[in-house]
Amino acid sequence: MELAHSLLLNEEAYNQLGEFQKAEFIFEWLQFLEKLLPVTSRADIRENQKKLVEQLTSLLNNSPGPPTRRLVAKNLAVLYSTGDTFSVYQTIDKCNELIRSKDDSPSYLPTKLAAVVCLGYLYKKLGRILGNSFTDTVGNVLKAMKNAESQGRYEIMLSLQNILNGLGAAAIPCHRDIYKAARSCLTDRSMAVRCAAAKCLLELQNEAVFMWSTDLDSVVTLCFKSFEGSNYDVRLAVSKLLGTVLARALTSKQTTASTRHNFRRISLEEVMELLGTGFMRGSCGFLRASGDMLKGTSSVSRDVRVGVTQAYVVFVSTLGAQWLERNFSAFLSHILDLVSQSHPKAIQNQMDAIGCRRCVSFILRATVGGLLGEKAQIAAAKEICQAIWKLKKVVDAAMSDSNLETRINTADVTASQHVLVCALQELGSLIHGLGTTAAPLLQDSSTGVLEGVISVILHPSISVRLTAAWCLRCIAVALPSYVSLLLDRCIERLSALKSSPEAVTGYSFAVAALLGAVKHCPLGIPHGKGKVIMTVAEDLLCSASQNSRISLQRTQAGWLLIAALMTLGPAVVQHHLPRMLLLWKCMFPSSPKDLETEKTRGDSFTWQVMLEGRAGALCAIKSFVSYCAGLLTDEVVQRLLPPLPSAVDLLTQLSSIYKSYGNSLKIPSMVYRHKLYELLAVLPPKTYEGNFCAVLKELVADLTVPDSQIDASTFLLPSLCHESDLLLLGPLLQETDHRFIEEQLLLGNSIAGGSLECDPYSIYEKVAKGDSVPKPLPPALSVISAATRLFGVMFSHVAESHRLQVLEQLLNSIKQTKGSRQQIVQLNVLSAFSTSLKHLANCKGSLGREEVRRSALTLVMGALESNNPLLRCAAAECLARLAQVVSDSAFTAGLAQVSFDKLKSARDVVSRTGHSLALGCLYRYLGGIGSTQHLNACVGILYTLSQDSTSPDVQAWALHSLSLIVDLAGPLYHVHVEPTLSLVLMLLLTVPPAYAEVHQSLGRCLNALVTMLGPELQGSSSTVSALRTSCLLGCAVMQDNPDCLVQAQAISCLQQLHMFAPRHVNLSSLVSCLCVNLCSSYLLLRRAVVACLRQLVQREAAEVSEYAVALVKESREDFTPDVNIREIGLEGALLGLLDKELDQRLCQDIKETLTHMLTSMAVEKLSFWLKLCKDVLAASADFNTVASVDTTQEEETAKVDDASVLTSDSDERFHPFSNPRWSTRVFAAECVCKIISQCENADSAHFDITLAQERKQRDSRDDFLVLHLADLIRMAFMAATDHSDQLRLSGLQTLLIVVRKFAAVPEPEFPGHVILEQYQANVGAALRPAFAPETPPDVTAKACQVCSAWIASGVVSDLNDLRRVHQLLVSSLVKVQAGKEAQSQQYNESTSTMEILAVLKAWAEVYIVAVEKQKNQSDAHNYCLKIANSAEESYGDLTSSGNGLLDLVQADLGTLSKLWLAALQDFALLTLPSEYASQLPAEGGTFYTAETIENARPHYYNSWALILYATALWLTSTGFLVVDPDEGVTNLSRPVTPTTMCQDSSTRPLVKSPEDVNTDRFHLILGISVEFLCSPRSDAAMENIIACLRALQTLFDVPWPRSKIGGHQELGVELLNVLHRLILTRESPDIQLAALEVVRLILFAAQEHVKEKRRSAEVDDGAAEKETLPEFGEGKDTGGLVPGKSLVFATLELCVCILVRQLPQLNPKLTCSPAVQSGKHLLLSEDGSRLVAAALVILSDVPAICSPEGSVSVLPTILYLIIGVLKETAVKLQDGQLPMTVAASLQALKGLLSSPMARAEKSRTAWTDLLRSALVTVLDCWDQVDGLLHGLDEVSLLTAITVFVMSTSPEVTTIECLQKRCIEKFKITLDSKDPLVQYKCYQLLHSIFQHPNKTVSYPYIHSLAPSIVGKLQETEKVKPENAAELQVIQEGIKVVTALTATTEEEHRAHLVACLLPILISFLLDENALVSATNSAKNLHEFALQNLMQIGPQYSSVFKKLMASSPTMKARLESAVKGNQEGIKVKTAKHAKNPGKCSSIQLKTNFL
Repeated sequence: MELAHSLLLNEEAYNQLGEFQKAEFIFEWLQFLEKLLPVTSRADIRENQKKLVEQLTSLLNNSPGPPTRRLVAKNLAVLYSTGDTFSVYQTIDKCNELIRSKDDSPSYLPTKLAAVVCLGYLYKKLGRILGNSFTDTVGNVLKAMKNAESQGRYEIMLSLQNILNGLGAAAIPCHRDIYKAARSCLTDRSMAVRCAAAKCLLELQNEAVFMWSTDLDSVVTLCFKSFEGSNYDVRLAVSKLLGTVLARALTSKQTTASTRHNFRRISLEEVMELLGTGFMRGSCGFLRASGDMLKGTSSVSRDVRVGVTQAYVVFVSTLGAQWLERNFSAFLSHILDLVSQSHPKAIQNQMDAIGCRRCVSFILRATVGGLLGEKAQIAAAKEICQAIWKLKKVVDAAMSDSNLETRINTADVTASQHVLVCALQELGSLIHGLGTTAAPLLQDSSTGVLEGVISVILHPSISVRLTAAWCLRCIAVALPSYVSLLLDRCIERLSALKSSPEAVTGYSFAVAALLGAVKHCPLGIPHGKGKVIMTVAEDLLCSASQNSRISLQRTQAGWLLIAALMTLGPAVVQHHLPRMLLLWKCMFPSSPKDLETEKTRGDSFTWQVMLEGRAGALCAIKSFVSYCAGLLTDEVVQRLLPPLPSAVDLLTQLSSIYKSYGNSLKIPSMVYRHKLYELLAVLPPKTYEGNFCAVLKELVADLTVPDSQIDASTFLLPSLCHESDLLLLGPLLQETDHRFIEEQLLLGNSIAGGSLECDPYSIYEKVAKGDSVPKPLPPALSVISAATRLFGVMFSHVAESHRLQVLEQLLNSIKQTKGSRQQIVQLNVLSAFSTSLKHLANCKGSLGREEVRRSALTLVMGALESNNPLLRCAAAECLARLAQVVSDSAFTAGLAQVSFDKLKSARDVVSRTGHSLALGCLYRYLGGIGSTQHLNACVGILYTLSQDSTSPDVQAWALHSLSLIVDLAGPLYHVHVEPTLSLVLMLLLTVPPAYAEVHQSLGRCLNALVTMLGPELQGSSSTVSALRTSCLLGCAVMQDNPDCLVQAQAISCLQQLHMFAPRHVNLSSLVSCLCVNLCSSYLLLRRAVVACLRQLVQREAAEVSEYAVALVKESREDFTPDVNIREIGLEGALLGLLDKELDQRLCQDIKETLTHMLTSMAVEKLSFWLKLCKDVLAASADFNTVASVDTTQEEETAKVDDASVLTSDSDERFHPFSNPRWSTRVFAAECVCKIISQCENADSAHFDITLAQERKQRDSRDDFLVLHLADLIRMAFMAATDHSDQLRLSGLQTLLIVVRKFAAVPEPEFPGHVILEQYQANVGAALRPAFAPETPPDVTAKACQVCSAWIASGVVSDLNDLRRVHQLLVSSLVKVQAGKEAQSQQYNESTSTMEILAVLKAWAEVYIVAVEKQKNQSDAHNYCLKIANSAEESYGDLTSSGNGLLDLVQADLGTLSKLWLAALQDFALLTLPSEYASQLPAEGGTFYTAETIENARPHYYNSWALILYATALWLTSTGFLVVDPDEGVTNLSRPVTPTTMCQDSSTRPLVKSPEDVNTDRFHLILGISVEFLCSPRSDAAMENIIACLRALQTLFDVPWPRSKIGGHQELGVELLNVLHRLILTRESPDIQLAALEVVRLILFAAQEHVKEKRRSAEVDDGAAEKETLPEFGEGKDTGGLVPGKSLVFATLELCVCILVRQLPQLNPKLTCSPAVQSGKHLLLSEDGSRLVAAALVILSDVPAICSPEGSVSVLPTILYLIIGVLKETAVKLQDGQLPMTVAASLQALKGLLSSPMARAEKSRTAWTDLLRSALVTVLDCWDQVDGLLHGLDEVSLLTAITVFVMSTSPEVTTIECLQKRCIEKFKITLDSKDPLVQYKCYQLLHSIFQHPNKTVSYPYIHSLAPSIVGKLQETEKVKPENAAELQVIQEGIKVVTALTATTEEEHRAHLVACLLPILISFLLDENALVSATNSAKNLHEFALQNLMQIGPQYSSVFKKLMASSPTMKARLESAVKGNQEGIKVKTAKHAKNPGKCSSIQLKTNFL
């Protein structure tokens, strides 16, 4: 194929190929040429033009296929338009000649067609250049059309469209001729030709004025004719033509009026009249219609009506939204008039009326719902309301009139019903779409929406009453605040008007509809409503028999209410269950005898009431089973069962009753049947086994009843076919935008579509996907559909013998019927049997014996050859399921063989299509039957069938089947891939485009092949690349196909290819194809486009976005997308599409695509994304009254950033988004939150204004979020103050995120302030509306969260400013104090729980922050005092703000603390296990009611943690001492302990002591914490765990709780075990550190306890002997620790867990393993070090809670761990600092060694031994170093040795062998090369030399002092080089000076005599001082200072020395003199130096 890539055709390569490869090669070359020509230079083209033209024109004679001829034509046109045009006439003549040719043979046809296509493209491209030749060409083409067949007519029409397009106005001479030709084609029998003609006429009307002026009527009539017998594509094309022409006629009267005198102006009324005629009378002329009407036979065919409906929509869409707004009332009255009594024809029977109503609803939905923005929709809703009021008046007049004309008026009433239904439905849909934005509409009393709807509930027509109820349901879902209100109103009217039949049914419908709405309202309704409704229902049922006039209505209403009540779910229903079961039992006779007696009495009316009532009862029970499955315990099921047998008995008697009482019982008995079948289908079959036979008999009768004339195939079968097979049956069964009206065309002409009045019980059900209103089927159909479902369930449960009987009975009944009836019976039977196979397969059952299989097979095979394609499709699926259930390979092979034989012999289309599909379906359930020969046979047969060009149907079905096999045969198919691919390509290149179904099947094949090849497509071998090229070629052919579904296939193929071989798919051309089709009128194509985009942007979002914009900028003339990509990019286009799109799945995909684009690009294109979101959010700002706060920010915005100037709404004219819907705005607000989180992960500069401004100055292209802060606040503000509640929630969430993320960003221009401070007015204004009384609780709850975040963030330091927001929280607190009784009865009680807890949580957060701030400030205060008093005034400011916040809270703390404790008590009750349910208080808790306990739980889980922490803080701040005197038994502090839980108040002590109250509170907090920490759910938030641990920390911070836990050892152990588990399961270092802090406090508590006991024992036994003192502390006198009971053991366990996780080498088990032995030193992370340090602190405290014996048993472990940490982490760091862990281990070691236990008599010896061993271990570390570890830090180990020497009793370290080794180590270290090490070594020796015990210090002094002095003497020669060396010398001098002080008198003189010469040698003379290095100068100063001190101290020695050495004396004197002048300055400097050293000592002073 690479050879095809050249400018000229490579003829050499071409001639070597086979016939089929030639076609591929040509196509590849033409495709390449199409891309190449536009970019080739003109000179190159001219050079090769002649040859190219020859090659291209010669292809015309080669009978090219449709895609090839189109490419030849395009290339010729481009060639001439870029090259020379002189030979173009020859080419045109040649084409004309080919067209004129008399050769009519089929083989010559492609050449003729190619010539036609060629002409079209040449004229389109070259247009007026060819001006004078076109008349001949058009004439010639039109002449050719007279005897052309359908393909010719199709191509000629498209060519004429192209010619007209190219010539424009120049073609006027031919317009009439073309018009005549197109007219005839518009009613052609070929649908493709009709579509082409419509396109041609659409092009023609651009210039041909007569089409929309003089000939308008005939054009309209023609279009109506064209609709007759049309398919979906034709209706789309012709309605577009009709709508456009009419819109043109209406709008362009001004321009042409002057040019044409006889032009009559046409008005909107006339246009509407024209369309209305079509809607009413169809295509028959006006005269004929009247004749037919006299006979009463005519009925408008449905396809005309549907076509006209679509034309209405096109007409309005063409005129646009503004036109519709202006002319809405005229338009509305015309549309509603279509179903009014002025056109009795349209509504002459139920079926027509339902059809017309659907059309009208569709027109209104598509125009009002699709075009108008929210503001205009509200205006439209008002218009509709007025229409309803007008009709209401008519009805009222008719009803009240009592004179003789009443009869005529009732006709009016019934006639007005359809108008009302349409108006109410649209009103409901409008409000439903508007959501809470519709609030102003309902509050507007002048419109009276609710009054209007409620008043029509009394309409005499049942369908109006039902629709009004549905409308109320829509209002309730949109505005949840109205649900309770409407329910109350309807219940009240229902009770008041009990005696009016209309009122009883109407209001009961309304109540049922509202109850159905509750599940869509998250805020629910008050729990008590259920009780009210149950009472009303009972009352209606009980009073039904009192008045026969309304007994029927009351019975129906009662059961309807009960059934609807069930949808509220188990929580509500369980309270009413006994009453309902009683009513159910009473409804049916208790024995068969009673039923017999019932039959003997009564008349048709009583039977009607009886059947209605029983049907209602069945329905209620079905509703109960469906919605309250949780209540179906065995006991309840037992109570449900007794009435069932008599219900079934009645079913068997129905036919006899029906015969006795006549026709009036027909519908009621059907309804009864339907409801009983539905109930049985949801009950477990075991429950009614006894009735199987009776029920099955009835089912069989229902399915095979010969008198049912109804073809229900379109309802029953689609669900039984596989969704991919339905594609074979054309677009009617596919999802399209017009599904709502197109559905009618599926039904036979005798069936009405579904509508509400068919089954009132559907009013409370969930709506099926995609419907706006429930559409239950007529009773006759719903019985059959319920029967098939029930048959499916029962058949799989009956015995095998019974199955055989049933199947034979069914087969017989099919045989006995004939003709169309036979088909109907066959259809019912097949759907029932197919359902049963589905059930059998699901429960893995078997079908049965051989006979059963045979009968089943006969049944299915019969249907497989039915004339109904839908039935064939279902039968093929059924056959495959049969094979699946039997699952016997021989049986399956037999089935396949039958089909093989049939396909070989049969010639008729029906059996060929059925059996070919059966082959594919068999593969679906048996996953590649497994044998290759079977596969080969299948593939062979299907290849043959798919090339049968005589029947496109057979081709389509065979190819579809082939695609299934490719998909399912798996790797077996590999051998067939190449031939299949060639076959697919060949057919794609040859099958005419008119056969769209074949192309669609080809697309599925190609898709399946690509999927099967999968990642192999990336390969580089020649076979793979050939396959890949073929796939891409196939996609290219499909992309050019005119059929949209084929294009959708092409896109999904390319999507697959892009997934498997991304480098080989040309992304830019794919993106351009996607952009063009983004707004296609075909839903499936749009879905494919967005699905593909979604995949592309996951990998290459930036490229996709760039290509889209680049493409628009090139803007080729054939690319005009409907969306404005140039201005707003692909992202904006998608957002716009999201706003217009109604299809849920598509919207979801668009959102995901945008989210992917945002995550990968938002940071780079920050301004762009923020502007998009802002445009969407701001577009609604005019709709709301945006608070004036915004203006105050103008000055700041200018200052903050220049970028925001670009995004401000300066350009009001251009708004890319006009009135976006609230859902789009919510999405935009969510996007803003996502953008912030993306920036957070990207770069810190996004949240640092100084850094951002610097980087922006450096590179202006950089962009940072902080520069857009004004926009973020503004967007959040706009969203938070909108009418839509969802948007308010999103806006508050955005605000919350902004506050949290930007709270700490400082304002560079005002130090000490933060950047958010300037926006406090906006924040306040955004929050205020959320606290208004009418705001829904969820919004208020969210606002509380924002308030607390804002106050806690510390943005505002001035209390007066904070008060604004604080005031809002105070107001909510007042509301909370009112308690649950005062809550409004608008929503469910759990919503007030939500709001209360949100308020309490917000306060808790504020209080926690206030306390933390105060704590930090008191720390800071202490620190300030340490430093100096200079900072007093600044400190004053600090305290004021921190304490200020605390003062703000303090005022309400008393109230808050009670509420917090109450909330915690509630939470504690709710967390009790279910077995304690009976002990919970009957009336519920403080903030929840017992009935709504389940709904309240999540709210408590959401907020308990912070409340717990706040309560703990409050209790500790009061030190647990304050108890309210009046709080004896107030409800709030009711303690919840197992002992008091079940007692009532009388047995409880009346007043509790403070101690008791405190104990209760302590246990409450501890209990909740332990319960939660024991098993935090895996999804438990980190914040909750941390808050819980902090609460425990706070609790144990004060003495009283510590005494509780210290004195209660089991409690401590339990808590430690819980913390241990927490540490094991949570990796987060924060959690582990917090847990360790709690452990430390528990240990501290235990220490206090032990100390206290020891102290009190000593006090008591003060006089007694010491020996008799009892032992306190763990381990008593044995030293044993019991795991599980011992606090020490638990602590050790926990510490070991932490240490071993951080340092696995500590685990002795691991140390042997090779993994750890490598001896590598780990440098721990900072968190790891902090954890280890914390654990070590705890370890060193452990001995303090042991008895002496106990301490001996734990000591080895503790020492091992501490020294282990030291060993593992003692690594040298660069700056000579000690690692944190080393510092901690040394500190712990010091704490441990100085423990009193080391000196207690009982443990002293053991300790001494152990400590010596430990010292040996430390010394041994050293010896390992030489071999292995060079990184070990000597200083750390030396320090450890020093700690041992200094902190233990002398007997430990003074053993000679140990002492020698220690001294040895010091010696080695003194000789270190590293000055830092030397320095540290001197420091340590300094401390040892000063040890008070001489036995310890002397050996060291004797061994080491001489070498120190020696070292110092050496420095006379080698002066220090740098500061480090200087430090070493200084430290050395200090050591010697100190020694001098400690030695005895006699040796002192000797030492001083050594020291002085050294010091003097460091002095410099004046000249040397100037040039000396820094360190030498410092040394000089240091020496001088020391000399000054030492001289006076030891004056005698000093004088002696001076006298003996004059040089020294001179040196000293000159230095002193030189120093005299600057002495003061110098001393200050000296003071600083030692300070430095001492601070370092502080850090590492472990001694």
